[in-house]
Amino acid sequence: MRKRHSRGKLPKAATGRKRTETGFSHYGKNASVAMVDVSGKAVTTRMATARAFVKMKPAVVRAVRRLKNPKGDPLEVARIAGIAASKRTAEWIPLCHPLPLTHIAVTLTLCQNGVEVHSSVTTAAQTGVEMEALVAVSAAALTVYDMCKAIDKSMEITDIVLLEKTGGKSGDYARAARVGRAKPTARRGP
Repeated sequence: MRKRHSRGKLPKAATGRKRTETGFSHYGKNASVAMVDVSGKAVTTRMATARAFVKMKPAVVRAVRRLKNPKGDPLEVARIAGIAASKRTAEWIPLCHPLPLTHIAVTLTLCQNGVEVHSSVTTAAQTGVEMEALVAVSAAALTVYDMCKAIDKSMEITDIVLLEKTGGKSGDYARAARVGRAKPTARRGP
């Protein structure tokens, strides 16, 4: 027997994107989780950008800047990892739709206290690419950590956030500007 919704009522089915009283749309009949049916939505151009930060000690930043890392250039490997991961978002996040991505850009900026990672992802589809942008920066940040952990395992991955999204029924979104960001010292990416 399926578990009932926390308020004692079963949520409405996900088809037609009817939302439950909690605002979630990924429920099928009998409160089972379901992928939202987007077949009735129009194909539109959608774009999303995201950000992450890998906080590092100065010695790690110096090693990355001088390309003195035992595993090679972490920023270039992380850029490719972010692009590759973005294309596989539906495999990472169970209810995401596989999307035909038309553009993915991942840039990494070496700062005084770490690496700032940005992604920009575009598609022409029936649903947005916010998750693809977030997966790109997450995978890139994890790759930076993996490439630099031989030098220091205390690095921190922080500030994984959606910066902007355009297109779709819910409209555009832009995160408020962040104050006090670190000054970049080197940048890799397109």
